[in-house]
Amino acid sequence: MAIQADGGNRSRGTGQRGRYRPLSEINVTPFVDVMLVLLIVFMVTAPLLTVGVDVNLPTNDGDDLPDGKIFYVSIKSDGSVYLQNQKVPLEKVAPRMQAVFKANPELTVYFRGDRSLDYGRVMDVVEALKDAGMQNLGLVTKPEVGSTRVSELRNSDRK
Repeated sequence: MAIQADGGNRSRGTGQRGRYRPLSEINVTPFVDVMLVLLIVFMVTAPLLTVGVDVNLPTNDGDDLPDGKIFYVSIKSDGSVYLQNQKVPLEKVAPRMQAVFKANPELTVYFRGDRSLDYGRVMDVVEALKDAGMQNLGLVTKPEVGSTRVSELRNSDRK
Protein backbone atom coordinates (compact mmCIF):
# COMPACT_ATOMS: atom_id res chain seq x y z
CA MET A 1 0.00 0.00 0.00
CA ALA A 2 1.41 3.39 -0.92
CA ILE A 3 1.68 6.09 1.69
CA GLN A 4 1.99 9.74 0.90
CA ALA A 5 3.44 12.38 3.17
CA ASP A 6 1.42 15.55 3.49
CA GLY A 7 4.69 17.47 3.46
CA GLY A 8 3.53 20.39 5.56
CA ASN A 9 0.75 21.46 3.24
CA ARG A 10 -0.83 24.32 5.15
CA SER A 11 -3.46 25.09 2.58
CA ARG A 12 -5.80 22.56 4.19
CA GLY A 13 -5.78 24.35 7.43
CA THR A 14 -5.25 21.30 9.58
CA GLY A 15 -2.02 22.51 11.01
CA GLN A 16 -0.65 18.98 11.36
CA ARG A 17 2.76 18.45 9.87
CA GLY A 18 4.05 15.11 8.59
CA ARG A 19 0.75 13.29 8.74
CA TYR A 20 0.58 10.23 6.44
CA ARG A 21 -2.48 9.15 4.53
CA PRO A 22 -2.86 5.99 2.44
CA LEU A 23 -3.47 6.16 -1.29
CA SER A 24 -6.66 4.40 -2.31
CA GLU A 25 -5.55 3.75 -5.91
CA ILE A 26 -3.71 0.59 -6.94
CA ASN A 27 -1.16 0.85 -9.73
CA VAL A 28 -1.95 -1.97 -12.20
CA THR A 29 0.74 -1.10 -14.75
CA PRO A 30 3.30 -3.63 -13.42
CA PHE A 31 0.61 -6.31 -13.36
CA VAL A 32 -0.31 -5.64 -17.00
CA ASP A 33 3.39 -5.70 -17.98
CA VAL A 34 3.87 -9.11 -16.37
CA MET A 35 0.73 -10.49 -18.04
CA LEU A 36 1.89 -9.29 -21.47
CA VAL A 37 5.30 -10.89 -20.99
CA LEU A 38 3.64 -14.18 -19.97
CA LEU A 39 1.37 -14.00 -23.00
CA ILE A 40 4.37 -13.56 -25.31
CA VAL A 41 6.21 -16.45 -23.63
CA PHE A 42 3.22 -18.77 -24.10
CA MET A 43 2.75 -17.68 -27.71
CA VAL A 44 6.40 -18.45 -28.48
CA THR A 45 6.54 -21.80 -26.67
CA ALA A 46 3.13 -23.21 -27.73
CA PRO A 47 4.22 -24.19 -31.27
CA LEU A 48 7.28 -25.93 -29.86
CA LEU A 49 5.13 -28.17 -27.67
CA THR A 50 3.32 -29.74 -30.63
CA VAL A 51 6.48 -31.37 -31.94
CA GLY A 52 6.77 -34.97 -30.79
CA VAL A 53 9.88 -36.94 -31.56
CA ASP A 54 12.51 -35.17 -33.63
CA VAL A 55 12.86 -37.29 -36.77
CA ASN A 56 14.61 -36.28 -39.99
CA LEU A 57 11.90 -37.32 -42.48
CA PRO A 58 12.51 -38.10 -46.15
CA THR A 59 10.81 -35.81 -48.68
CA ASN A 60 7.95 -36.55 -51.05
CA ASP A 61 5.31 -34.64 -53.02
CA GLY A 62 2.37 -36.87 -51.96
CA ASP A 63 -0.96 -36.01 -50.36
CA ASP A 64 -1.49 -34.63 -46.87
CA LEU A 65 -2.43 -36.87 -43.95
CA PRO A 66 -6.17 -37.44 -43.59
CA ASP A 67 -8.05 -36.02 -40.64
CA GLY A 68 -9.25 -38.31 -37.88
CA LYS A 69 -7.60 -40.44 -35.27
CA ILE A 70 -3.88 -40.63 -35.94
CA PHE A 71 -1.42 -42.97 -34.26
CA TYR A 72 2.26 -42.31 -34.86
CA VAL A 73 5.06 -44.83 -34.62
CA SER A 74 8.44 -43.10 -34.90
CA ILE A 75 12.01 -44.31 -35.16
CA LYS A 76 14.82 -41.87 -34.46
CA SER A 77 18.22 -42.00 -36.14
CA ASP A 78 19.68 -43.93 -33.18
CA GLY A 79 17.08 -46.70 -33.73
CA SER A 80 14.91 -45.93 -30.70
CA VAL A 81 11.19 -46.64 -31.23
CA TYR A 82 8.40 -44.33 -30.05
CA LEU A 83 4.68 -45.09 -29.86
CA GLN A 84 3.10 -41.64 -30.07
CA ASN A 85 5.65 -39.77 -27.89
CA GLN A 86 6.56 -42.63 -25.55
CA LYS A 87 9.84 -44.50 -25.98
CA VAL A 88 9.30 -48.27 -26.12
CA PRO A 89 11.79 -51.12 -26.57
CA LEU A 90 11.28 -53.08 -29.82
CA GLU A 91 10.29 -56.27 -28.01
CA LYS A 92 7.37 -54.44 -26.30
CA VAL A 93 5.97 -52.81 -29.47
CA ALA A 94 3.76 -55.78 -30.45
CA PRO A 95 2.16 -56.34 -27.01
CA ARG A 96 1.39 -52.64 -26.55
CA MET A 97 0.00 -52.24 -30.04
CA GLN A 98 -2.24 -55.33 -29.68
CA ALA A 99 -4.24 -53.48 -27.02
CA VAL A 100 -4.48 -50.42 -29.27
CA PHE A 101 -5.68 -52.48 -32.25
CA LYS A 102 -8.23 -54.33 -30.09
CA ALA A 103 -9.81 -51.00 -29.16
CA ASN A 104 -9.72 -49.72 -32.75
CA PRO A 105 -9.09 -52.43 -35.38
CA GLU A 106 -9.40 -50.00 -38.33
CA LEU A 107 -6.75 -47.67 -36.93
CA THR A 108 -4.17 -46.45 -39.44
CA VAL A 109 -0.63 -46.27 -38.12
CA TYR A 110 1.50 -43.45 -39.49
CA PHE A 111 5.14 -44.46 -39.58
CA ARG A 112 7.78 -41.75 -39.16
CA GLY A 113 11.28 -43.07 -39.80
CA ASP A 114 14.47 -41.04 -39.89
CA ARG A 115 15.99 -40.96 -43.37
CA SER A 116 19.37 -42.20 -42.08
CA LEU A 117 17.90 -45.42 -40.61
CA ASP A 118 19.01 -48.87 -41.60
CA TYR A 119 16.26 -50.56 -43.65
CA GLY A 120 16.48 -53.65 -41.44
CA ARG A 121 15.52 -51.64 -38.36
CA VAL A 122 12.48 -50.23 -40.18
CA MET A 123 11.39 -53.72 -41.20
CA ASP A 124 11.81 -55.00 -37.62
CA VAL A 125 9.35 -52.37 -36.39
CA VAL A 126 6.90 -52.93 -39.28
CA GLU A 127 7.03 -56.68 -38.59
CA ALA A 128 6.25 -56.06 -34.90
CA LEU A 129 3.28 -53.90 -35.95
CA LYS A 130 2.03 -56.63 -38.30
CA ASP A 131 2.35 -59.20 -35.50
CA ALA A 132 0.20 -56.93 -33.32
CA GLY A 133 -2.58 -56.92 -35.94
CA MET A 134 -1.92 -53.77 -37.95
CA GLN A 135 -4.10 -53.52 -41.06
CA ASN A 136 -3.27 -50.02 -42.38
CA LEU A 137 0.14 -48.36 -42.52
CA GLY A 138 0.95 -44.88 -43.79
CA LEU A 139 4.45 -43.52 -44.34
CA VAL A 140 5.04 -39.91 -43.30
CA THR A 141 7.38 -37.73 -45.36
CA LYS A 142 8.17 -34.05 -45.69
CA PRO A 143 6.98 -32.31 -48.85
CA GLU A 144 9.81 -31.56 -51.27
CA VAL A 145 10.69 -27.89 -51.47
CA GLY A 146 9.79 -26.57 -54.90
CA SER A 147 7.69 -29.60 -55.87
CA THR A 148 4.48 -29.08 -57.83
CA ARG A 149 2.36 -30.59 -55.03
CA VAL A 150 3.74 -28.11 -52.47
CA SER A 151 3.12 -25.22 -54.89
CA GLU A 152 -0.46 -26.39 -55.43
CA LEU A 153 -1.05 -26.60 -51.68
CA ARG A 154 0.34 -23.12 -51.07
CA ASN A 155 -1.72 -21.66 -53.91
CA SER A 156 -4.90 -23.32 -52.63
CA ASP A 157 -4.27 -21.84 -49.16
CA ARG A 158 -4.16 -18.33 -50.63
CA LYS A 159 -7.55 -18.63 -52.33
